[in-house]
Amino acid sequence: MEAATTDPTPRRWIGVLKGRWPTAVAIGLTFLSLSSGSGLSEEVESLAQALPALPLLYLVVAKLRRPALSWPLLGVGMMIIVGARLLDLVAPSTILLALALVVLVWGAIDGHLRRSGEFRLQAIGMIGFGALALAGLVVDPEAGRYVVAAGWLLHGVWDFVHLRRGKVVARSYAEWCGVLDVLIGLELIFLV
Repeated sequence: MEAATTDPTPRRWIGVLKGRWPTAVAIGLTFLSLSSGSGLSEEVESLAQALPALPLLYLVVAKLRRPALSWPLLGVGMMIIVGARLLDLVAPSTILLALALVVLVWGAIDGHLRRSGEFRLQAIGMIGFGALALAGLVVDPEAGRYVVAAGWLLHGVWDFVHLRRGKVVARSYAEWCGVLDVLIGLELIFLV
């Protein structure tokens, strides 16, 4: 009589899915946020306003040298964006870019900008992605769509490079952010 065997395939897939939870969460969030139907101009502006939050988180984590703060700082960033939108006094991008300027000045004053290659790299990223966000806000919405999409797609590449390097932010955060950024960039190009 043949012994009963269990198929290890389902367990293997469960293990793979547990290990890729950041990817699953990013895909789920993308489906929840698929084009709200608010129109191209509003969608582009909204995503351009949020774009500076991506490199700002990297900049702050690099300054503090605490990758474990990646997820809590994401929560803080989301509160800033949502709070700014609800209060409607100042654009979220203005607050985020002002915070980035404070962190950059802080890093320059305490010498971190000169000493730390990682912080310097994040400063360059903040300037580049901040410029894309601002450009996306000032150009025509149709052109802005592609500028902002480029910002999100390029930040996805940035995330995957950091995931591969295992530096600056938590690996789970880099994976989640990379998948989310690429999907949002593709949504801007193809679905809006």
